Amino acid sequence: MEEISQDVPNSVIVRRLTKTYGAVKALNNVSFRIGKGEIVGFLGPNGAGKSTTMRILSGLMPASSGSVYICGVSVATRPDMARKHIGFMPENNPLPEDLRVSEYLKFRARIKDVPSSEIDKRVNEAMEICQLQHKASSKIIGNLSKGFRQRVGIADSILARPEVIIMDEPTIGLDPHQIIAIRELINSLRGKMSVIISSHILPEIELMCDRVMIINQGSIVASGTSESLRKDFISKDKYEVSLRCAPEEFGGIIANLGNDLQIEKSAQSQDGYYNYVLSTSQTRGDLGALLVRELSMDTRFALREVAYKKPSLEEIFMSATRRSWEQISKNIYTKSGSTSEIESSNGGAK
Repeated sequence: MEEISQDVPNSVIVRRLTKTYGAVKALNNVSFRIGKGEIVGFLGPNGAGKSTTMRILSGLMPASSGSVYICGVSVATRPDMARKHIGFMPENNPLPEDLRVSEYLKFRARIKDVPSSEIDKRVNEAMEICQLQHKASSKIIGNLSKGFRQRVGIADSILARPEVIIMDEPTIGLDPHQIIAIRELINSLRGKMSVIISSHILPEIELMCDRVMIINQGSIVASGTSESLRKDFISKDKYEVSLRCAPEEFGGIIANLGNDLQIEKSAQSQDGYYNYVLSTSQTRGDLGALLVRELSMDTRFALREVAYKKPSLEEIFMSATRRSWEQISKNIYTKSGSTSEIESSNGGAK
């Protein structure tokens, strides 16, 4: 599993983090590092341990065991000092409805111990970064759209110039235009602050983040860039082909190009073209050129397109979580089998 180089300064270091609720392990020996200025996406199905990890990192919940260091400060032993390095934006940000944006941010700056002489400067700086200065600074928060409320939440999180920003579902409930605006805002923080984003919107995570971590059943099951995860979890190539060739004939042509090549999907469009998705049981770097050469030889096919279908982060996510479930099932089966063998050798005595 990939970790960032030890030569890269780390804003967050998590070692063997475990959290139990009675007999249930919400987190199981979770370890990772986040470099300075890095934007990292934190993904996982419901109940995987995302929110628990976020709360422990933010100092809102104690761990059962393990350690978390934020900019070299232990969250467990010096929580107040660690929080000074963190800006936290919860999923449902509790904003006061009756305050103006600038009033609220000045109030929050005082709570965050921003020096009095710096408050106006910090508030203006945060509003400028979040594009609130000219459009919303004097507006009542209760009258703002969901997108602008999210911007206020991000402005709040960066007020004290923390080294680490933790965002839980920053784009949830937004329309496409608002999502793009928040994405651009988060991208503008790259290199200035370390950002951890928990989200269910996988395409946004891929567009915003330098690295992705996938958690399932309380354990990190994948970590790396989107490209490195594709190599680790997607073992076959896919191509989209568009031409005038019916499935019966096309299937015969594909069979001659290799027995590892299969038609995964097919559909006919109104203009008479057939659109296929081909998959292989292994990666074949020469397949695109081979398809173009073979399918261009017969002019009847009027080949229109051969395109490599890049695996999505959603496919990687499904593959990584499926693999972890299979491993869990295998371990349970192995333990069960071992127990049965012992019982059998003892005549079933317990």
